[in-house]
Amino acid sequence: MNIKAASWIGFIAARYVSRGRRNSPATVFSVLGIATGVLALIVIIAVMNGFQMGFIESILEISSGHLRVENFPAAEAGEDLQNRIRALPGVLSAVPFRETNVLMRGRLASSRGAVLRGLPPDALENDLTLAAKLEIEDGYFDLDYPNGIVLGAELARYLSVKAGDQVTILSISGGFSSFSDEEGGSLQYTVTGIFRCGYYEYDLGWAYINIDKAAELAPEGNKPILEIKLKDRWQDRRSMDSINGLLERTTPWGGEEIPVVVSWRDYNRAFFGALRTEKLMMFILVGLIFIVVGLNIFQAQRRTVLEKREEIGLLRALGASELAVRLIFVWDGLIIGFAGAGLGLVLGLFVAFHIPAFFTFLETLVNLFIGAANGIASLLGNDPSGSGEFSVFSPQVFYIKEIPSRIVPHEVILIFFFGFLSALVAAWFASLKASRTRPAEVLRYE
Repeated sequence: MNIKAASWIGFIAARYVSRGRRNSPATVFSVLGIATGVLALIVIIAVMNGFQMGFIESILEISSGHLRVENFPAAEAGEDLQNRIRALPGVLSAVPFRETNVLMRGRLASSRGAVLRGLPPDALENDLTLAAKLEIEDGYFDLDYPNGIVLGAELARYLSVKAGDQVTILSISGGFSSFSDEEGGSLQYTVTGIFRCGYYEYDLGWAYINIDKAAELAPEGNKPILEIKLKDRWQDRRSMDSINGLLERTTPWGGEEIPVVVSWRDYNRAFFGALRTEKLMMFILVGLIFIVVGLNIFQAQRRTVLEKREEIGLLRALGASELAVRLIFVWDGLIIGFAGAGLGLVLGLFVAFHIPAFFTFLETLVNLFIGAANGIASLLGNDPSGSGEFSVFSPQVFYIKEIPSRIVPHEVILIFFFGFLSALVAAWFASLKASRTRPAEVLRYE
């Protein structure tokens, strides 16, 4: 099809949209329907990304790392191997740790189980991503202090301690059998700092001490693990190959267990798989709105074909081909799809980038209606004291300071094309009847 044919097809389609349906709201509803679908899907996926990526980043940056080298050797051999791994391309940091489960007791004799992770004193200096995740609310992240410990904020609150207070530790997996098995106060630890990362499980159940002190509490045979952070976590397979090659070139391990490299994909497979499935199902369920809008466009286009039957017959009599007539209505759908998806894209990105302000406005608006309803109820003699303020994500229920939002560009593009194609496909199928119009039958009595 040449440019001249395409121009007159587009011209007629534009006139159908702008003038031919002036008295019909179908076009406006179609555009608004697609815009609403794109807007809703962008905002919902952005908020879901915010929550999910927050969980994923907390797990990767605080707990598992991007790669782990298990059965890592201690002493000088481990330090030399750690330095060589740090020098590999793509490696951001490599920090050894020991981990054990303990019971902790605070000032009021309340006790709770916790994961005790031992780190080198310079861990935050070497692992900047970990340092960025841990917000120190009280004291300092000081693992050089004799018998110093850093607690999660919720764990400290549960134990009723603050920086400078002492906690008593009982190793579950070995070392001590009761809180009374203290030898020269070796089980007494001073809280040097309190951190908050925003992930409730870690804030309630994690604590950090010096890696050498963790070795004393760990069961016999417990070896350190090297946690590796990469510049790009999606390049984990390539880095695994480099590290495995380095381990193979290392001096034979003798009777010791050979170190094993584990990726974050394998270490957290079940949890990350569940998050991926949840996101996919939400995408599909919200995306059903495009099917409804597509059916609306399909019916509107079929009605237009019937209304424009005489005009179609005239075009066919003037030499327009079946494909050209059909493309007029496809162009019609293209204009509707592009306008609706474009409007939804702009509004969706605006709301997604201003999620906290949007929900604050929504809560204020709802609370105004609640206040007005309470005022009317009090005038009628009813007691409205039982109705509290409305909050979409109340901090009393959800462990968040504000609603997170993350925009993933390729997902936004995919949503835009879903909205655009829903109108285009609906118009293509609806135009089938227009292409079958016979000029002689239409114009016989004109």
